[in-house]
Order: sequence, then C-alpha cells, then structure tokens
Amino acid sequence: MSATPDSLAVPAASAPATARPAELPRSPNVWVAAWKRLRRDRVGVSALVVVSVFLLMVLLSVAGVVAGNWQKEIGEPFAPPTVMGPDAVVQAEVKKIHPPNVDISDIDPLAPYYAEWKRRAADIKTVVEVRRDTLPLGGDRIGRDVLAKAIKGSQVSILVGLFAAALATLIGTFLGALAGYFGGKLDDALEWVYNVFTSVPYILLIFALAAVFKSGPLGKMFSEGIAPIVVILGAVGWTGVYRLVRAEYIKHRSREYVRAAEAIGAGHLSRMFSHILPNISHVVLVQLSLYVVAFIKAEVILSFLGMGVPLDMVSWGTMLAEAQTELVLGKWWQLAVATAFMAVFVTAFALLTDALRDALDPKLR
Repeated sequence: MSATPDSLAVPAASAPATARPAELPRSPNVWVAAWKRLRRDRVGVSALVVVSVFLLMVLLSVAGVVAGNWQKEIGEPFAPPTVMGPDAVVQAEVKKIHPPNVDISDIDPLAPYYAEWKRRAADIKTVVEVRRDTLPLGGDRIGRDVLAKAIKGSQVSILVGLFAAALATLIGTFLGALAGYFGGKLDDALEWVYNVFTSVPYILLIFALAAVFKSGPLGKMFSEGIAPIVVILGAVGWTGVYRLVRAEYIKHRSREYVRAAEAIGAGHLSRMFSHILPNISHVVLVQLSLYVVAFIKAEVILSFLGMGVPLDMVSWGTMLAEAQTELVLGKWWQLAVATAFMAVFVTAFALLTDALRDALDPKLR
C-alpha cells in the first residue's frame, strides 16, 4: 500500500497564511533615557525648578513685564524692608516741614510770605508722601526698589553667563574638534595657542582685556550693552572645553563607526560633526553648564571692581559694589538681597550640572 502515513500529512489550515517577522526591541533614545534618570534625582529636579523660575523671571524682565521701573525713585532713601516698618528718622524729618499753624496776619506784615511758605511746604509734603517709606525688600540710597534691582540684575548677570558660556563652548568645541580629528601640524599649532592662553592666570587675563576695552580705543564700545563682557569671557574661557573635546576626538576618530562613515563616503565635516560630536555631546553640555556658573561669578567680580557692565545697567556685581558703602550706614538689605539671589541661582545651577553629568554619563546607561 502506498498510502501516506497520518503522521506525515500536513493539514492545510495548520500553516499561517502570512508569517509576520518578530519585532526587534528598540533601544531608548539617549536623551529620553537621560531625562528618565534625571527625573529620579530629587535634588536635580528641585534644582531644575529653581533654575526654570529664574529663567522665566529673566524673560519677563527682558519683556518689561517685571522690574521695568527699577530706575525710578519710588521710596525714601534707604527705605527699610516692609517687615521692619518705616524709619523713625525719616518720619521725624517729614514732620519738620510743617510750618506753625498760627494766624499772625494782624500783627506781622510778612504774613503773606509765611502763607506762601506754608503752601510750598504742603507741596513738599505731598511729594514726600508719594514716595513710600518702606519697600518689600528695602530701597537703596536714592529710593530705588532693591527687589526690582535684583530682578533686573538677574537678567544682566544670567544673560552674560549664558551668552559667554555659549560663545566659549562654541570656540572650544570647534578648535578641539579640529585639533583632535586632524592632528599633525594643525594640532601642534592649536596646542601652542592653548598653552599661551593657559600660561596666564585666568582672572588676570580677564582683567587685562577688560582694562583694554574700557580705557583703550574700544572704550566707547565697552560702554554699550553686555556684548563686550560676553566677548571677553568667551574669548578667554574656551580652553577648558577645548582640552576635553580634543581628547574625545582623538579617541573617537579611529573607531569603527567613524571608519564605516568614511567607507560610505562621508566627508571630514560630516564625520566630525554628524557622527563624532553627537557621541561626545554629554561632555560639551556638562562643560557648558559649568561655564555658566563660572562666568556669572566672573561678571560679578568685574562689575564689583567697576570693569563689568556699563554704569546705566544693574547686575548683581554692581549691587554688591553699592552695598559696601551702605554697610557703613547700617543699611544691609541691598547686600543681603543681591547675595541671596546670586547664591540661590548659582547653587541650583551647580546642583543641576551635577545631576546632568550623572544622567548623561554613558557608563550609567
């Protein structure tokens, strides 16, 4: 018999009509994974909230929504914080401007002049009453609101730190990529430039350039906006990120994915900035955040010494410079407010930098 055994028979319905290949698991995006790790860090999230509040305050200040009237004298000179109440000395001086309320027109021929003096004194009283004797966080020597000055100072100091950090990171990343990728004579030349910049103490080099900008032929440019101080800090501070990026490019230029990109025809610029740079972006980002803190401190020091932002602008440094003379008179609130704003932001940004470094560390992925 040639019948086919039942064990060899294949039912027609047992095989699927179309076979679907199994879907391979996808690895999570680098930035998505970093964000998930950052969210698990409570300190990092708290620091991110604080930094976000400051950045929102800066945007509102730039738009003129808040601190737009920081130059107006809305209070008494050295008006104390509201929680301290009005200054008794100021109240006594206001009362002294009232003339004696006595009718002497029948016996004194100069009575009309007294009446005019009384009217002018009333006008002075009205002006004094418009200016507040207390302010939320106190007033400075001419009656400007210290809170508004601190918010406007946050705008100037934080923008200087952000723009200068971006400029320094851009310069250092570009030069470090060239030196690390190509090597040879170009690397030697850039290393020589790097050694020249690092041979001079960092803060002294900043002071020297600031003095040249302020007293030299570029003095007029130095008095306009924050651009000069941003250029100075960015031109001096690129060396740190240059050193790190150069080392990373030396490691990555001979790896398999770079050789594969070369094999499919990718040019030098494509390999440098489309393939290698994304793989070392965590180094650049962390260095950028470190620069923001360092440059804010540098701007505060320069403005404190009179070589920072122009006189018609306010920053945390200029507030600290004004506060040193006010301390002699026992007026401490401008110093306390400027120090508190700067300390909170710098501390929060430093903690956020540490959290970002942990979240972006490839070893923790």
